[in-house]
Amino acid sequence: MVLKKKKEIQVDAFFLDQQQLEKLQMFSKAEEQSLASLLLHCAQLSDGIQQIQCIKQVIPLMKKMDLNSACDPMVKACLDILGEIYFSLGVKNPLKKVLASSLNGLPEQFMTLAVQSFVRCLREELKTTDVYLYRKVLDNLTSCMEDLSLGRMTSNILSSVFHFLFVGMSVCFCFNRKNHGNHIVQTQLMHDLLIAIKVSMMLVQKLQENIQGSLWKHHESFVWQSMCSLLKSSTNFLMDATLLQTVQTTSGLAVILFTKAMYEPVEELPALVSDLLLGSVERAGVPAWFVSNCGALCTEQLPDSVLLFLCHGALAMLEWKNGSMGENGEKLLLDTASVLLSLSSELKESSMATSLSRILAIWTNSALAALASGSPNLKVKLNGNSDVIGKLLEYIYTHWEHPLDAVRHQTKLIFKNLLQIHRTTITGSSEKSDPFFARLLKRLLSLEWHVKGKYASLGCLVECVGTENILQLDRTIPVQVLDVMNDQSLAPYASDLLETMFTNHKAHFTSSFQQSTWIDQWHDVWVSPLLVILCEGSHDQTTYIIDYYLPKLLKCSPDSLSYMIRILQASADANLGSRSTRGALGALMACLRTARAHGHLELSAIMSNGLVSTECIKQGLVHQHNQVCIDALGLLCETHRSTEILSMEEMELIQFFMMYNLNSQSPSVRQQIGSLLRKLFCRIQESSQVLYKMEQNKTKQELLENPSKTHPLGILQQYKDFMSSVCDRLFEVLFPGSSHPTRFSALSILGSVAEIFSVPKGQAQVFQLDQEIDSTRVRTLIQCFASTFEEIKVLAFGLLMKLRDVAFNLLDSEYLDLLFQAAMDLSTSTKPYDCVTASYLLNFLVHHKGLQHICLGRWIEHNPQVDENTPVSTVEKNTLAVIKLLLVNVEEEISQAKKSLLQAAASFPMYGRVHCIMGALQQLPFNNLTLVTEWKEMVARLILMSYKLSAVVSPVVQSSSPEGLIPMDSDSESAGRLQVILHEIQPQDTNDYFIQAKLLKEHCKVESGKPADHRPMENICTEMRGKERQTCDVTAQMVLVCCWRSMKEVSLLLGTLCKLLPSQATSEPSNALITVEQVKNIGDYFKHHLLQSRHRGAFELAYAGFVQLTEMLSRCNSESLRKMPEQWLSNVLEEIKSCDPSSTLCATRRSAGIPFYIQALLASEPKSKTDLLKMTMKELVSLAAPLNDPSSVIPQVHALNILRALFRDTRLGENIMPYVADGIQAAILGFMSPVWAVRNSSTLLFSALITRIFGVKRGKDENSKKNRMTGREFFSRFPSLYPFLLKQLEIVTDDIIWGDLKIHPSLFLLLLILGRLYPSPMDGTYSALSMAPFVPFIIRCGHSPVYRSREMSGRALVPFVMVNEIPRTVLSLLEGLPDSTSPCIRQNNIHGTLLQVFHLLQSYLESKQLVSSDFEQGLGDIITCVGTKLWLAKRLLTDGGPEMQLFGFWEEMNRVISDSELVSSIPHSSAVPGLIQYLQSITKLVISVLWVTAGPDIQNSSSPVEKKIAKPPLSIVHLLHCEFHEVRLLVLEAILLWLKQINSKEIAEEGGGVLCLLTDLEDTLLTMALKEKNLQCFCKVGGLVTPDCTAYFSHVLCLQISEEVLKKWVQLIVFFCGDEQQTEMLLAAAEVLKGITSFLLINEKLILGLSDTLAMWKCVVLLLQNEDLVVRDAAAEVVQVAQSEKKSTEGTEFALRIVNAPMALDLALGILCERLQRWGETRAGVPILLEWLLGDGNLKADSETSTPEEDDYLFDKGEVNFWAEKLTHVRQLSKHLLLLISMTHLTLPDHGELNGLSRTALDQAELVGHLLRALPPIPEFSKTGEFTRLAIQNERISVCLKILNLLKSDDACRNENLEN
Repeated sequence: MVLKKKKEIQVDAFFLDQQQLEKLQMFSKAEEQSLASLLLHCAQLSDGIQQIQCIKQVIPLMKKMDLNSACDPMVKACLDILGEIYFSLGVKNPLKKVLASSLNGLPEQFMTLAVQSFVRCLREELKTTDVYLYRKVLDNLTSCMEDLSLGRMTSNILSSVFHFLFVGMSVCFCFNRKNHGNHIVQTQLMHDLLIAIKVSMMLVQKLQENIQGSLWKHHESFVWQSMCSLLKSSTNFLMDATLLQTVQTTSGLAVILFTKAMYEPVEELPALVSDLLLGSVERAGVPAWFVSNCGALCTEQLPDSVLLFLCHGALAMLEWKNGSMGENGEKLLLDTASVLLSLSSELKESSMATSLSRILAIWTNSALAALASGSPNLKVKLNGNSDVIGKLLEYIYTHWEHPLDAVRHQTKLIFKNLLQIHRTTITGSSEKSDPFFARLLKRLLSLEWHVKGKYASLGCLVECVGTENILQLDRTIPVQVLDVMNDQSLAPYASDLLETMFTNHKAHFTSSFQQSTWIDQWHDVWVSPLLVILCEGSHDQTTYIIDYYLPKLLKCSPDSLSYMIRILQASADANLGSRSTRGALGALMACLRTARAHGHLELSAIMSNGLVSTECIKQGLVHQHNQVCIDALGLLCETHRSTEILSMEEMELIQFFMMYNLNSQSPSVRQQIGSLLRKLFCRIQESSQVLYKMEQNKTKQELLENPSKTHPLGILQQYKDFMSSVCDRLFEVLFPGSSHPTRFSALSILGSVAEIFSVPKGQAQVFQLDQEIDSTRVRTLIQCFASTFEEIKVLAFGLLMKLRDVAFNLLDSEYLDLLFQAAMDLSTSTKPYDCVTASYLLNFLVHHKGLQHICLGRWIEHNPQVDENTPVSTVEKNTLAVIKLLLVNVEEEISQAKKSLLQAAASFPMYGRVHCIMGALQQLPFNNLTLVTEWKEMVARLILMSYKLSAVVSPVVQSSSPEGLIPMDSDSESAGRLQVILHEIQPQDTNDYFIQAKLLKEHCKVESGKPADHRPMENICTEMRGKERQTCDVTAQMVLVCCWRSMKEVSLLLGTLCKLLPSQATSEPSNALITVEQVKNIGDYFKHHLLQSRHRGAFELAYAGFVQLTEMLSRCNSESLRKMPEQWLSNVLEEIKSCDPSSTLCATRRSAGIPFYIQALLASEPKSKTDLLKMTMKELVSLAAPLNDPSSVIPQVHALNILRALFRDTRLGENIMPYVADGIQAAILGFMSPVWAVRNSSTLLFSALITRIFGVKRGKDENSKKNRMTGREFFSRFPSLYPFLLKQLEIVTDDIIWGDLKIHPSLFLLLLILGRLYPSPMDGTYSALSMAPFVPFIIRCGHSPVYRSREMSGRALVPFVMVNEIPRTVLSLLEGLPDSTSPCIRQNNIHGTLLQVFHLLQSYLESKQLVSSDFEQGLGDIITCVGTKLWLAKRLLTDGGPEMQLFGFWEEMNRVISDSELVSSIPHSSAVPGLIQYLQSITKLVISVLWVTAGPDIQNSSSPVEKKIAKPPLSIVHLLHCEFHEVRLLVLEAILLWLKQINSKEIAEEGGGVLCLLTDLEDTLLTMALKEKNLQCFCKVGGLVTPDCTAYFSHVLCLQISEEVLKKWVQLIVFFCGDEQQTEMLLAAAEVLKGITSFLLINEKLILGLSDTLAMWKCVVLLLQNEDLVVRDAAAEVVQVAQSEKKSTEGTEFALRIVNAPMALDLALGILCERLQRWGETRAGVPILLEWLLGDGNLKADSETSTPEEDDYLFDKGEVNFWAEKLTHVRQLSKHLLLLISMTHLTLPDHGELNGLSRTALDQAELVGHLLRALPPIPEFSKTGEFTRLAIQNERISVCLKILNLLKSDDACRNENLEN
């Protein structure tokens, strides 16, 4: 682990004015050290740290002075200056603390003088009248009271301090009202007011400590009058809801504190506070001074917030310890709890809910303090069974999964304190047998594990009852909790609970047993389940366990590590894991990594002790399971000490890892690799510094004494060589055609190397990346800009910026000129992604000092040169010139676009230029510009250009249907059809695009006028893709893309420019680059386009720019700008309400940009002030409510759409939650509207609200228990929904009762909400929101004619029926089913009832509250009732499952199966509705029956009844011959499942009765493998035939299949491995190849012949290079089989078997070359492999067709490479071929086939050379795809020719060639 360096402390020095310095100089004497000379010296220092040291010398110096020195004027002058220094220092300056500490130690004779000096300084401070300087005075007052002995000092100036505080608070309060709307000023004033209140409280507390009480009793004294004034002000602040909440709550504290200080008798104070809280104050019995100052509090009904803050004040300011307030205090404590709990149902606003939870936690602490008195009455009132504790538990259950972290944390504290309260009340009795704890524990354990609140609560209970007692209830709890840890959201909670339990368990064992015999039992409970899961668990589960649980376990018991290693090491070789499981090897890597990272062991100890071998780590580093690779790498990289020296073994293993793991498709894996290697590099860097110091400190004597010890310089050289090899590897993989993951990994790691090994001045550096860079590598990095992935551009740019000095020195001016030209060409390309490349190129080039001389000189003829004497940075100067050039070009292009937008879209889309301008601006330091005048002019021109460009393109994006204009051809017929649409959106009469659609000739004529200051415009329409094309097809898509992207770039540019206005300027400063008027105009521009644009891309990006503007406005001091958002919001809401027919607001497209507009305005509002949000939500909720007036429809649609956007906006946070209930009501009511638009918007709003309430759905399982909450929590958070949903449900079910087939619109929505709730065993007697009223209505919903509604009603019923009520409810439902004699049978009713029964039973069986007798009784009654209704199975069949065995009706079920169409013939004369579903249901039933009958209990039984049961009506073979593929698919899936279970340990141990079901299937499966036509079934068969029937299949191949059939079969497999095949087909082919590996691919004999065998091997190689990870992993299993067989036959100690695809490809080619040698087919095989190497692509054809294909599609990025790398394959194959040739000494001088291959290679080499020369300059940017293809082929040809020359040469030349 790399430790962070400590930050250096910064201390600001103080400075004295001239007068103070002169005074010190007058008293100081040069010949002796005096106080004056010391202070003078201190003042002349510029370093604050040195001044601190100097100040510390003051007191020792003064202690040396004699008593008469107190009269010395020098001492008085120095003390005065010290006081002035103290008050001038900032409150956070360490000098202030040091000075205060020193002055507190003054000798007594100087103390009076010091106090006088400080009083004088403080009086001056208190004269301050500037409200903005009050904060400094308040800070000084606070410092005085905290740091100095102020008691004797404040009494002298007490009146001044009180007066200042009162005036200061009043002035702040008044100024706050005057500055309403100025959020910055208001916030500052609020904080000043808050500090003033806190200072007044601190002052009163100090006075109570230091001044006698007589001062308080005299009502005429100044102190008493001042206290009354402060009390009255605090009361006013408490009652003022416009103030910040923190000010109100602090005022509540102040009111109670001041009252406590003034009230007499003190014993009656608790009763007064209690009356205030309950609203029962009688003014006659209260002192007059209290009524006059706090009269506002003496009312019956105080606001909820005031009550809350008074409760806080009472709990925090009164003395609760040991019951010092007596019975009145106990009553106040209980009254406070009652008030707080009543407020919990009223205060739903997030900040109030947080405060309430915190105050409740304070109450529990106060209750614990009060219980210390031992009051019997209080113990009864606060016992666990009391009413107060019951309501507190209710609060906890409701809030323990609250969305706010703070509330959840406080809820945990409340529960923990509540347990302590109960423990205090039962002192003396046994806690472990206490019924309250037992009941609580039982309830908690009965909860499902997805309830987060369960974990913290159980953890608190562990401390009370102990882990052992909990485990006695359920020994499987550790396993259950570990199983939950596959969910990241639950893993931290689960690990914390487990840590609490195993720590407590260990403490219990340690205290109970003297010896360590308990450790095995502890391991069985806590370690053994962990090891099982680590070996076989899922990826997520094991990852989270390793991250969260394992470190805590090792910390608790480090000795357990040896136990874990011993267990895992024993099975590591046998259980290597797989692509889905870690196995013992992966678990071992994880344990070792965690142990090393946390300092439990050293890697050298691991290696030397034989705990793990190098080969074992290598297997881990290339494991098929990604996380095993990461853990193995982490074992090497992560250490507890950041300076631990790297060993050679570690370096070699890291190099091995980097050969095969850079090309990972998983972003998380790439990120972890980068992070771990970064730690390794930091370790090298820090350990190298230690080595340098060791080398410097080492003497020759030490070298002589320890000559065998490794020399530090030797290790440093190893470091340097290692880092150099790492960089070589990283640059090597940046070859043409390398994949995106490889480039990302390489560039990320190189970036870390450049950052970590930067060269600080004066420090030796073990490695410098600069020294590894040459011109080729710089060009390689620049070529990365051509990547289609922007993150690659970002990484390459960042790395080049770190190396820019070296890079520019290595590049010649000609190349830089070509780069600049390419950038300018790309900036106007028709490909949208080209302008991004141009932007990065220009951003790189502007850092070059000579850019203007090298590149810009030819482009701008009269570029005004900046005065050389002006100190301008290179970046600023070049950026200004580049932006000017781009601006000149884009202005000319805009003028051309006004004449023909069609021509602009096809030849010079303007958005690219603007994008480059934006990119250049973003890296400019606006706070430190020199050429301010030039930039002002530039900003003005940019704004004007933006408006002009927007005017040209906006008519298209504002048209009624911009996306509709996408005809992908330009023939005359299409043009004619387009004509009508074009007229509709005609923006300008002069624009010929809207007069006729046409074909645009490329060499179009441009006006002859040329701008004087930019390059000639004749090339502006020239396509970059080459001049050979004569026409360019201009489609409407091109026009649309040109327009909306131009709007996008303009919006982002304006958003960036508006941020240039200084936010804190009271008036416009002269150096501001933008004016207030310009900002206002930009705001109007955004408003217009957001409300007018129809194209989503246009208004979404306009929104991004508008957000930048609104955020700036909210922070701006200009009142006119600051009030603009409020005005805009009011105007747009008024326009929405008005429903004016002439309004241009878009009512379709989800209101287009209107929601974005309002979203931006509200999101920029400060979180502390949500006035705009409240006003807007009130308006929108009222508009969203349905009205009968037709004119209200459009406002309603707008309101629904805007509400949806606001509920989805995470920036509004919890401030939006109070409006959720209103939103749900609006959505449900809107769904019943007759207008489709309203229903559509209501649906979208409802979806957003479900996500907002229940959270984002992460998985695909609709029935997952995540994203749900209890009915109690739901209705507690949204109480208004309880009556609403109940009423709506009643209305919905009325239609169903009367048999009306009309479907009520809101039925689905209601069931969707209710189905997200779940039952909680915590539902007790305290909840006022009973779930029972919903039950009859939900049952009625089960009779709906809609299948989906019936299904949902079944799920929705479960949370509303308590577990103990389920049997009775199920019986009631079953009895409601019709008898066979019933006259009217409704199938929907029957189905809905059965579904409800099914879901209730499922919940009942899963429940953990079952008692065996109740379970048997309830189940028996249900089975009896089902028996009377079984006749329905002949007419209606529900889904069967293994539970069917409960009923025991085998005869009836066999009859049902026999009567079905699976046995009888199926008529084809007419289509039968639902037949497929019926057959699937019957098939599931048959499979269930077969599974039960094949069980060992049935098969081995001698009972005649069970023998009869053991004969199923249908066989597997019969089902496989069914003509319906749906049936066959179900059966094949069941067979695969059974085979998997047979291979598992459980079935194997039982003997596997299922095997009898699978006998005699080989023939059927083989026939299906050859004849199956359905793709899904064929893929399943492919997985069945070969892996588990290899011996039989091999026998069939040898004896039954002719050679011709075998050839066709090989061809079929080759066809299935093609790139164009679907993933399922490729997986099936991989399974087949895996199955035949031993028999055909690595057999000692060539069974298929060489060509067919190599064809099969080529299939393996192709699959290992497939883009799909699952296909590659499946193909890697071929190598696994081959390596495993090699290990078993050759007895190899350790062979790499479970490997990733890159390693598997390398191994596969190695195995193939080895097999060729074994078969004796080297001479025949090598030419075939050389053909693989050369490839068979037709370069000429490719080059001829590449350009048209690229240009036909606007967004086509060419061949996107996500994984496969042709050159990686080429290099690996050539490596093995060279090795094979060298080992066999193979020469083929006259081989005919080789001669032909050689001629082909030479011809291709000539062609590639010609094509490369024909490419334009810098082809990697202008012809990226073609350049990459040619570069790849060029290397293939050169490698092939090298090997061909080697084969033709004699032995003399061979060695020379091999060396080269």
